[in-house]
Amino acid sequence: MTYRALPALDVNRHLIGVAGGRAALATPALVVELDVLKRNVALMARLCSEAGIALRPHAKSHKCASIAKLQREAGAVGFCCAKLGEAEALTAAGVSDILLTSPIVAEQALVRLAALNAHADGLMVVVDAPEMVTKLGAAARASGKTLGVVVDLDIGLHRTGIPPEKAADLAVAVAGEDGLSFEGLQAYAGHLMHLGDAAERATKSKAALEMMAGVRDELTRRNLPPKILTGGGTGTVHIDPGLGVLTELQGGSYVFMDREYNDVWTKAGDAPPFETALFVQTTVISAALPQLCTTDAGLKSFATDAGPPVLAKGAGPSASYFFFGDEQGGVLCGETKDRPALGDVLSCVVPHCDPTVNLYDAIHVVEGDTLVDIWPIEARGRGF
Repeated sequence: MTYRALPALDVNRHLIGVAGGRAALATPALVVELDVLKRNVALMARLCSEAGIALRPHAKSHKCASIAKLQREAGAVGFCCAKLGEAEALTAAGVSDILLTSPIVAEQALVRLAALNAHADGLMVVVDAPEMVTKLGAAARASGKTLGVVVDLDIGLHRTGIPPEKAADLAVAVAGEDGLSFEGLQAYAGHLMHLGDAAERATKSKAALEMMAGVRDELTRRNLPPKILTGGGTGTVHIDPGLGVLTELQGGSYVFMDREYNDVWTKAGDAPPFETALFVQTTVISAALPQLCTTDAGLKSFATDAGPPVLAKGAGPSASYFFFGDEQGGVLCGETKDRPALGDVLSCVVPHCDPTVNLYDAIHVVEGDTLVDIWPIEARGRGF
């Protein structure tokens, strides 16, 4: 007889609605506190509304159709996806009006783009190379539908984007290509999002968006005014909307927050505007030493580019978390009384939310100590 393991979505399903079910989760588990998530979603929607700009949140942070639908209900005009695979998965789950924020270049990707455009509503892509205009046009014609195109500007990150002085000519080429519709400009200053000095972040963000404004003005002089000017992020949420350049904000991590983004504000002496909603829950599996214990969440359970997680619940104030191997984490305590006991459950603030989410198949949704739902992460692993 063949043994069949439970799918990840079903391992903890029997705990839905059970009082205290959160503490009984099989771990490591990705957990989101629903009330906090909803407050973050509502706050970002309000901030954008008060600033008179639209919100197009970046779905690369959560990769989850259930969260996208909460954002849409709160007023989001659409979504961003970093990769074609993310857009394919979320479109299949009912998410529409997606902007692909990374250039599509490979031949196989262009074929898939054509297929996606044929079925998706409101799909847009970015371009930063003149030689890709005709290829995108061919993909659009193959799909049988017009494809919206946004010119991606390099305003200092140097990751993607065309230099601003060359952008107007590229926009004209897009507008002249059969099957394409020039929609606007994208500019993302990712290199500024985590600057700890608030004044420096504000000054440099303003200078970066002034480059975008210059391209906007040049296109307007050429009778090709951009419909949308999209960019910005969580780290500049109190800066970019008020500068009068962007028409929509692309923030993503605000739904969850993580140690990196919390540090953006706390290092400047301020409280973060958004609350921490996302945690990895882990269990103590060994506690033989007085000031040290081992958990079941190691390098495979967290993105490791930003250091170890921060203990939020389950250990005393002298405790700190460290990676103890691929499968295990460690908790080192300055005082014996702060050490968790064998079987104790800990909650950790993740160092970097986006790549941590990508390690899991499901998000366990809790209200207080009760598991209320399990959401699939439809675009998990869709980095192609």
